[in-house]
Amino acid sequence: MRIDLHGAAAYAYTGGKTFDPALPTVVLIHGAQNDHSVWALQSRYLAHHGHSVLAVDLPGHGRSQGAALPSVEAMADWLLALLAALGVTRAALVGHSMGALIALETVYKAPDRVTKLALLGCTFPMKVSDALLNTARDNEAAAIDMVNLFSHSTMAQKPSCPGPGFSVMGGARRLMQRMSQINPEQLFYTDFYACNAYANGDAAARSLGCPALFIFGAKDVMTSPKSAKGLLAAIPHARTVTVDAGHSMMQEQPDAVLDALVAFLP
Repeated sequence: MRIDLHGAAAYAYTGGKTFDPALPTVVLIHGAQNDHSVWALQSRYLAHHGHSVLAVDLPGHGRSQGAALPSVEAMADWLLALLAALGVTRAALVGHSMGALIALETVYKAPDRVTKLALLGCTFPMKVSDALLNTARDNEAAAIDMVNLFSHSTMAQKPSCPGPGFSVMGGARRLMQRMSQINPEQLFYTDFYACNAYANGDAAARSLGCPALFIFGAKDVMTSPKSAKGLLAAIPHARTVTVDAGHSMMQEQPDAVLDALVAFLP
């Protein structure tokens, strides 16, 4: 589904169903150098089981036009504008990595518009090493390779892969390469810089009143569960689920992630 927003086309995948704002809405927010397709299984299931789904492409990513936004705060403002344009007054937010920070900031800005919050692969502060940040700026192709090595628990095929010969790591790498092709303006660096610079996570977490869920990858080295202790302390009412995966948990363990979301969402 395409929506005109601030003079540019914004895209949200609706899971194969016509979007209906009268149904409980779930917004799925991707991470750095990704697009809506990382939510392939989860978005379709939720859309066919009683929810209206918006798996968004952030500006400069996938099918959404415009430059990539330089801050988490700006991305949260864009998301709220998108919901307003679609007539969505309240929604559950599900974010992965950078998308989790966007979801957290969105709740901080508009707590009355968020029913539930699910944070996947989230930590705060979400610092990016100087080596990776500089590589993203100077050699995006090398940064993509680095992140794919860091983001997956192993190089072996997982039981959840859809068939023999399918490579989760290869698919993730190709998606990031495609993002570079359609938006050559240092997309990865812009995303990483936004994560690295975001400073409001602690205040946003402490102000959170809605139900919350953390989904961690047991083998995540990008945003390890240990690094989220501060967020967990700030949101003591949050549930936690750990899946046997690295940072790219929606692809490595799609069923386990879906099960956790289904148990949490209305």
